[in-house]
Amino acid sequence: MERKIFLKNTLAALGLAAVAPLAVSSCGKDTDTTTSTTDGTTTDSTTTGSTASSCTLTSTETAGPYPTKSPSSYVRSNIVDGQSGVPLTVKITIANTKNSCAALSGALVDIWHCTAVGYYSEYVVNPGGGYTSVDYTSSHFLRGRQTTDSSGLVTFTSIFPGWYSGRAPHIHVHVYNSSGTSLLITQIAFPTDVCNTVYTTATDYKAHGTQDTSNSSDMVFSDSLSNELATVTGSVSAGYTLTHTIYVAA
Repeated sequence: MERKIFLKNTLAALGLAAVAPLAVSSCGKDTDTTTSTTDGTTTDSTTTGSTASSCTLTSTETAGPYPTKSPSSYVRSNIVDGQSGVPLTVKITIANTKNSCAALSGALVDIWHCTAVGYYSEYVVNPGGGYTSVDYTSSHFLRGRQTTDSSGLVTFTSIFPGWYSGRAPHIHVHVYNSSGTSLLITQIAFPTDVCNTVYTTATDYKAHGTQDTSNSSDMVFSDSLSNELATVTGSVSAGYTLTHTIYVAA
């Protein structure tokens, strides 16, 4: 973890931190169903990420540099806030490693991610790639909080995240227990084939192009992709659904 923070601080010193974080890898080709292995390469039929076969904690990651400032103010399932992009339904299940990985109900789950071209709300950001700095300090788009149901599930309506220089596409997640005590901060990676499809064919993404950082070379996912890569199904025309399980010690 110290190494990841050091690397992030190093990139910040080089001017890369300003391109955005808060929200997580690379992506492939536009078909209704494609399949990815845990390294994000395409195989056949349905785009899937890793599925945890053992009751193991999900990797801890940095929340910065654009964490939500007042997460409790954004209790909502639809976090789009007028941002344009390919529709994305985010389904996250929280499981408790201290209870044989049973579903954890009543957990608070915050997520946040960048726009189609790499901007975050609540900050002044420049995602690179020819884009200029924009002051979004008074905006709160693409951020939200939900409480897990009896199945440990939360569902958000959002858009497919874009990317910014130095990072693979991602979503940030912060999980708390029902009393508000932090349990885990992590990030979710996207299959490379899906990202490439979106970034090369969808109107709001094409001008920005494909990401400059792969999952395997990303400072966060390079050593933890096996438990942070989501399953993503769907298409540009119909929208996508992301499913992912996060394992916490509650």
